[in-house]
Amino acid sequence: MLVAAAVCPCPPLLVPEVAAGAAPELDGLRAACLDAVGVLAAARPDRLVVIGPAGASGRGPHPQGATGSFRGFGVDVDVRLGRGEAAGERPLPQSLAVAAWLLGRTGWAAAPVEGLGVGEPLETDRALAVGRELAATDERLALLVMGDGSACRTLKAPGYLDPRAEDFDAAAARALGAADSAALAAIDGELAYELKAAGRAPWQVLAGAGEGAGLTGALLHDEAPYGVGYFVATWS
Repeated sequence: MLVAAAVCPCPPLLVPEVAAGAAPELDGLRAACLDAVGVLAAARPDRLVVIGPAGASGRGPHPQGATGSFRGFGVDVDVRLGRGEAAGERPLPQSLAVAAWLLGRTGWAAAPVEGLGVGEPLETDRALAVGRELAATDERLALLVMGDGSACRTLKAPGYLDPRAEDFDAAAARALGAADSAALAAIDGELAYELKAAGRAPWQVLAGAGEGAGLTGALLHDEAPYGVGYFVATWS
């Protein structure tokens, strides 16, 4: 059963070494993400599953000990998912590497950790089914769900300015902050794709896991500093 969830964005800029001189600009977002991970630990889970968007090579399960790196951004920063020996044959996708950094920053030791990379093409019905499968256990399950909102909030955003983006992000933030599984399930996948909202599929996995869990949501952070929607929320 799902006992807690945290929703965080996954820009590599959350890692201060990657952000370099711009790191202070995201101090508030970074702090909110760390607070959200703290809510997961307080729920005393038996297992933590980290879910995030991934390209074809990073989709599917990643075991505890899977490793990732930010060397592609020119910094000497490596991460490991949870504690223990390095494991897994594939590197973590970027979203799960950011999650591993967050967990490492908080010294996560509350429960075993595993990762799940999901692809943008994952249809809503399948995403919901994956979430239901994860929650169909007697274990106390916690989820750390990584994903950004639209990338079209300003002219300089990665996806340029789209007038639909602000309303899309507002609706997503309301759903995440209210632990509203039905509203997350109703997100239009095609619109999310057009707005480059990488969080859509992970959020809908969360929606499936949260059905009937009776959790209460809280929105800790909502901003779009680079024209990309970044939300931090907790379900507990």
